[in-house]
Formats: sequence, C-alpha cells, structure tokens
Amino acid sequence: MSSTVSYWILNSTRNSIATLQGGRRLYSRYVSNRNKLKWRLFARVPPTLNSSPCGGFTLCKAYRHTSTEEDDFHLQLSPEQINEVLRAGESTHKILDLESRVPNSVLRFESNQLAANSPVEDRRGVASCLQTNGLMFGIFDGHGGHACAQAVSERLFYYVAVSLMSHQTLEHMEGAMESMKPLLPILHWLKHPGDSIYKDVTSVHLDHLRVYWQELLDLHMEMGLSIEEALMYSFQRLDSDISLEIQAHLEDEVTRNLSLQVAFSGATACMAHVDGIHLHVANAGDCRAILGVQEDNGMWSCLPLTRDHNAWNQAELSRLKREHPESEDRTIIMEDRLLGVLIPCRAFGDVQLKWSKELQRSILERGFNTEALNIYQFTPPHYYTPPYLTAEPEVTYHRLRPQDKFLVLASDGLWDMLSNEDVVRLVVGHLAEADWHKTDLAQRPTNLGLMQSLLLQRKASGLQEADQNAATRLIRHAIGNNEYGEMEAERLAAMLTLPEDLARMYRDDITVTVVYFNSESIGAYYKGG
Repeated sequence: MSSTVSYWILNSTRNSIATLQGGRRLYSRYVSNRNKLKWRLFARVPPTLNSSPCGGFTLCKAYRHTSTEEDDFHLQLSPEQINEVLRAGESTHKILDLESRVPNSVLRFESNQLAANSPVEDRRGVASCLQTNGLMFGIFDGHGGHACAQAVSERLFYYVAVSLMSHQTLEHMEGAMESMKPLLPILHWLKHPGDSIYKDVTSVHLDHLRVYWQELLDLHMEMGLSIEEALMYSFQRLDSDISLEIQAHLEDEVTRNLSLQVAFSGATACMAHVDGIHLHVANAGDCRAILGVQEDNGMWSCLPLTRDHNAWNQAELSRLKREHPESEDRTIIMEDRLLGVLIPCRAFGDVQLKWSKELQRSILERGFNTEALNIYQFTPPHYYTPPYLTAEPEVTYHRLRPQDKFLVLASDGLWDMLSNEDVVRLVVGHLAEADWHKTDLAQRPTNLGLMQSLLLQRKASGLQEADQNAATRLIRHAIGNNEYGEMEAERLAAMLTLPEDLARMYRDDITVTVVYFNSESIGAYYKGG
C-alpha cells in the first residue's frame, strides 16, 4: 500500500478532528467531506454486545490500534486479503416459487455488507410471505447504535405479512394462539449465516404482533389491507410499539434494557415488496432504491424509486415546517440537520426527537444504567413541539416491465460515494462480464476491445478475478474509486486498513442488495401466459 495514500488519510484526520473529551463520550466537530456522521453526538467507544450480570448489554472497551502517526501504520493487504475482506458478507440466492418450483418475476438476488462501525449498525433482510404472495427485501441503517436496526430488521416484515393476511387466516392464527397450538408459518427467511437475532425477546415481540392482528380482525376486512396500506401501517405501528414497549413496566431486566436501547437508538429503512409484476417500495430516511432499465435500443437508464428524507429534500423541509409553528422555521433544520443533530428526517426509534422532555426524564429515572447501555441523554436546543421525527414511509408503486432488469437497495453508505447512474453502470458492467465468461470461447462476440477495457480496469484495481457478486463490486468501487471515478488499488487498500476508530470518519457502513428480475416471466404476464 502506498505510504502517501496512508499518510494523507491519517494526517488529514489528525488535523481535522476537534474534540472535547468527557467521560466515555466524544463530541466531534469533524465531518468528512464525503460522508457525514448522522448524529453530531456519537460514542467514543462503540458498543459491543456482551451479557451483563445485571441484564441487558454492556459497553465494553474495544482494544484496537488508535494511533494516527504514519510510523505506526504499516498494515498492508494483498489482493487476496482484500477480496477476503470484501467478500466476507456475500449472500446469493436464486429464487424459485415455493409451490410450483418454477422461476417467478424475481430471478435471484445478491447482497453484501461492509462495516465501518464496530459493531456494524446496518442490517438487511430478505423473506418470502408464506400465507400471502410476495417477496420482501429490506435495508436498515442504524445510528446511535445497532439495536433499533436489529429490531426493525427482525420485526417489520412480520407486520407487513400479517397486514396482508385475509380475515380467515388471521382467525386461524388467533385460534392457534388461544388453543396453544403451533402457528402457521408466516415468513421464509433467506439469511446470511452471519445475521444475528434477538432470541431472548422474541416472545415479547410476538405478543405485540398478536395485538396488532387482533386489531386487524376487529376491522372485519375479508381480504386484508392493500400492499400500500400494509406498508404504511406496518412502519408506523412497529415504531409505535417500539415506543410503547419501553413505557410499559417490564419485569425482565434483559428485555427492559434492550427495549431502552432500541427506543433510544434509531434506524432508517427501505423495503421492497415484489408480487408478480407489482413492485412496491416503502422508504423512511435516506436509504435508497433504484431500478436499472434497459430500453429497446439497448441503452441503460436509472429510475429512482425513493427520495431521501433529509434537509436537501424541499418537500420534506416543507412538511416539517407545516407540522410545527412558524416560530420554529429557522431552528427546525440547522446546519442541514433536524434540530441540528440528525441528518435523516424520518426514522424508527430516536425517541429523543419524538417524546416530550418530561416523558424522557420519567423513563430514564427508572434506574437504568444509561452509561453502560450507551444511551444518549441529549436534548437538542429549540426542542419545543415534539415529535419532530416520524417513521411514516413514502410508498412508491411501479408496474414491472420486461425492460426493468434489476433493483438496487442500499444504505446511504453507498450513495454517499456513488451516484445512481454510477451504480447502474457498475451493475451493467458486472452483468456484461458475467455473460462473457459464461459464453463458450467459440461463441464469444468479436468485441475484444470491450473485454480488454474490462481486464485493464481489473488490473488497475489489483483484482485478480472478477467479483461474482454485484453488491461486492459496488462496495469495492464505492471505497476504492478516486474523485474521477477511477478505481485505485492503493486507495482501496488504505480504506480497508484504517483503524476502527478512524474508519467511520471516511466511510459509513455499506449494505447493498441487488435484485434481478426475470424478463421472460414478466413478459408472460403481459401476454396472458
């Protein structure tokens, strides 16, 4: 790795950070040019999950390299080691209809994740609905800790699936609970082996899910909610449950502590529901979803399916001003952040921006060890008329066409580094290279110039063999591209060898899922097949 690249990254950090150290927290004025920390206030020692004698989870000191001196920084990664790091979180699945065993409108998906925080605060999820139709894909970007993102990634899909169930299915579910019989399976998860789960509190989550389906039963709707309604209600109902669970007097200390961590951390979410040619995307925050479209003339284009909910979104800014007194127009967004502290304007959790000061105080005075649980006790200036934050999603519907080739969902760690068009271009290049290698030598087209260009790009990036996963390719370019959009092997190695306490200054957690559509199956819908 070039010492010049390493020195630039480390020295610029050393010269840019202005800190006021107090206790175990760090208040930083540093904001990277390419990647802004979502919270102004963040933990100096990132939380790690460890069982505590008093229940819940403790914030343990992480022993790692903390020097910013060039002489202490000699880590080098070979191309093989770089690949090992980048490909560790890969997940690939080919989708088959669970009953007929034939391909449906989704052909396959590829996913990957690269951490900057320790532990990683992003989560991802993929599941099929077993009592209704449809596949669900989700990206969940946590901030202020990983607890909220973890909870939302585990629970949101269940709320959506239950919302779509018929009255008869819900009655069957309720009857099984009353007679203590096994429940109908709701979801079939397609998880990466490294995905974690909060096993200790799943019974509590089921209790609140049951209350939700009981309320749906009271509506006496024979066919269940529409997909758009299901997404809207599920986002808001889960966020409400997250808030109410910590207000209840829970006896179990582990559950009580975890509920507090979930409520006081936060998560943005973007999820897609695909049923045949019907694609719905629900977004709350600054994750993003885009479609890669190939027109009849062979040209590629990008179709955005979400809008970032932040201060740069004028519609979002107008919404916030409508919901609060005119006297707060100048303080509701300060320095491009909600109340000066949070970049996304929609998120799960983050009760510090939703509850009254009195409610926050009454909950935190119940004897929680907030320091050990890494709870932010911070009230922003100009906090007058909460709630300022909502988990209400913006829902987009798109009718899939044969020219819609793939869907990319990703956390903002990707979009901070790559434009929508860059992402489509990279996935298209990935597909072209994969098709080339699948073709027999004698049948390959004579466009050797294209393949020579791809091979030269691979050589420049230090990549010996092509990535088999498009999400990996996107992450590689997100952290390895220079300001001209060119891959630099030295930059890639430097970004991957940054000490943990510096990595977050230059990149965020990045989580990507690429969903490929089956053009033949989609075309058959239009032909009546």
